[in-house]
Parts: sequence; C-alpha cells; structure tokens
Amino acid sequence: MSSTLPNRPLNVAVLGASGAVGQELLLLLEERHFPVGELKLLASARSAGQTQAWNCRNLTVEEVSAKSFEGVDLVLASAGGSVSKQWREAITAAGAVMVDNSSAFRMEDGVPLVVPEVNPDAAFANSGVIANPNCTTILLTLALAPLAAKRAMRRVVVSTYQSASGAGARAMEELKNLSQTVLDGGTPKGEVLPYSLAFNLFLHNSPLQTNSYCEEEMKMVNETRKIMDLPDLRFTATCVRVPVLRAHSEAVNIEFESPFPVDEACELLSAAPGVELIDDPAANRFPMPTDVTGRDPVAIGRIRQDISDPNALELWLCGDQIRKGAALNAVQIAELLIQK
Repeated sequence: MSSTLPNRPLNVAVLGASGAVGQELLLLLEERHFPVGELKLLASARSAGQTQAWNCRNLTVEEVSAKSFEGVDLVLASAGGSVSKQWREAITAAGAVMVDNSSAFRMEDGVPLVVPEVNPDAAFANSGVIANPNCTTILLTLALAPLAAKRAMRRVVVSTYQSASGAGARAMEELKNLSQTVLDGGTPKGEVLPYSLAFNLFLHNSPLQTNSYCEEEMKMVNETRKIMDLPDLRFTATCVRVPVLRAHSEAVNIEFESPFPVDEACELLSAAPGVELIDDPAANRFPMPTDVTGRDPVAIGRIRQDISDPNALELWLCGDQIRKGAALNAVQIAELLIQK
C-alpha cells in the first residue's frame, strides 16, 4: 500500500504545535509556501486555548482528540512517542498521512524511515505513517550517502556533540538560565536535564541498554543502517550533550573498502544536496554551530585522510537540530508525497 498527498491545498494538522519543533514546523510551512488549505494546531490540554499567528491568520491551539483528524490530509507529529502511538489509528483511519518525528515507529517493519536527499523513494512505500529519523542520524546520512554511492563503506565511528534543543524548548531555556546562574556566582542545578549543561557537558542522558550503549547511540546505529540499506554496516557511536542551544555537531570517521582521495570526497560533498562545504585549512576555518543555526544546510568540513588507516577519512559536520534535524526533514518528506 502506498499513500500520497493530492496536488491541491491540503488540510494539515501539526500535533505538538506548542513545542520547539512544532513551532519550527509552522515557520517552515509558511517559509516554503507549502500548499496549506486549513491548518489545525493540536496539543495537550495544557496548551489548548493559546493563540498563534501564522501566515496572516490567528489560530487557536486545540486539545487533540479522535475527531481532530477528520478531513485532515497530513499530520506532522512532534509530540513524543507515546502521543504518536496513541493517535496513530485515528490518524490513519481518517485517511491522513502522518509524518512522525518521534522514535515510536522508526524501526517498525513497513514504516519507511526517510531522509529525502538520501532515500526519497522509500517515502512512497508507506501505509499512512512515515518516520522522521533521529536528528543526529539525519545530519550524518547527508554526509555518508554521497560517499557511499562512490565507494563501499566498511565501518563508521561517530562522536556527537548534541545541543540542548534535542531535549526540547524547556532544556534550551534551562541552559540560558543556568548559564546566568554560573555567571552570577551561583551553583546551577539541572531540572529538565539530569545535570546542569551550563559551562559543562555530559554523556547523553538517554537510558543505557544491555550492551552498555545508550538509547541515543543505538538509534544512530540502527537508523543509519535502515536508511542507507546497509544492515551489516559496522557502526559505533558516542553521544554527548554540550552547552549549545540548537545545533548538533559530529566527528565522523569512515572506513571504505579502498582508499578515498580527499579531493574527490570534497568534490562529492560540495555538490551533495542539503550540504554546505566549509573547509579552509589555510585559515583553520571549519563548520561551527553558529554557521548553521536557523539555516537549512548541514555544514561539512575538516575532511582529511585518517593517518591510522589508508582506507579511512575523517570529517566534521554541524547542523541545526530543530530545522534539518527535525522540522525541515519532516516538511521535505511531505513535499515528496504531493502528487505532481
């Protein structure tokens, strides 16, 4: 079964409209002139009744219910896995397509996991639900895919430097407040996150699995394999929270079956969709979170030969976690589905 979207103004619902990603979804729908007919803003009872200006309209946030999806063509969901699971049946029964930003369905058989620049065709093999990958995975696959298309990959080693936004708007606000606490000479105490992120970093706070990897690290492993259709790819990750507001960074080591000249890799990445090359060794200028905050591209640089392995390359990337790492990718998936 394959679900697409009609080529007409669409009735769209944003589930989780009051959150950081929900707000970015609304911004992108307007910025990208997405063909919205009617727009519903859905959230929990706590946010119901709030008003939101959107595209010269004033909209009221509604408490989500089964009736919310009647007549809706597209649901952009970013309200957490439990909420997505709760409303999945109501959404698909109403005939809508759900693009879901949670981890609820990413590894489910029959649910495509899509990065439009990497595996766009997968989006059409859906049964009403398409999963938006984890933010770190989206950013990584934009770097891996152009290289893997040229030479077979054997192994990927990644260390992430993940911003507060990955834990939501409240974590971002906490980082701001606790940074001021430190500057004022106080002792910061994390409440949204388990530790203060102000002038600090810590290993990712998602639950540890039985293999001693945290949940976030295993998301990267399993999702990258699924998106790139490389089920046996050797892959290891270490994920770290850092005191940055909304852009993730990643240090990536990629081992290929044969040597991969740096110049060739730079040429491929500079031409890759969704990628911006920032690579100026003479000036020691490479991607920084500030280069990508509020912007669409994933910035890649510091592309170099691994001196320990003739078949391996090292690179560094930065991408806006809320934008390409979440909301933008979801809207791009929806754009793929519109029947031309």
